[in-house]
Amino acid sequence: MNSDKPIDASAQTQASAQFLTFLLADGVYGMDIATVREIIQHGQMTSVPLMPDFVRGVINLRGAVVPVIDLQARLGKAPAVVGKKTCIVIFDAQRDGERVELGLMVDAVSEVIEIPFSQIEPGPSFGSAVRREFIKGMGKLGGRFVILLDPERALDVEEMADLVERSQDEAVV
Repeated sequence: MNSDKPIDASAQTQASAQFLTFLLADGVYGMDIATVREIIQHGQMTSVPLMPDFVRGVINLRGAVVPVIDLQARLGKAPAVVGKKTCIVIFDAQRDGERVELGLMVDAVSEVIEIPFSQIEPGPSFGSAVRREFIKGMGKLGGRFVILLDPERALDVEEMADLVERSQDEAVV
């Protein structure tokens, strides 16, 4: 496991962790299942003006306004193309100590897998298509790797809010 990121106390008593895996154009990614609330089909979305490319819009989820993040664009790639299997993973994030729901648009959800901690290596120090601080580790699963995202960093609500404010300021100038 990546030594600069502590494992939470509940995880230390277990020998493995469960991850929801999903597909993006360039590979298989995973996120700790404990942060995932639900998975919904991609559907009608309301775009919001003056947002950065990674904010696709908002959806109405049982009366709540939930922002939808294009995960490919957030990771620095071209915005995703919506396909038949595109879905939105609703997960819990934190902002100012409060729980915030966010939607992640992914190409397809794959499965929930269990990876032993002994099979999780630190993220690459160079050569990755994803910012290193966004990667919690690389899970070895058979002969392939699953890029395990660190949602607290990759989907940092504060950082994304700052990016939104900067893009709005630039649009006004």
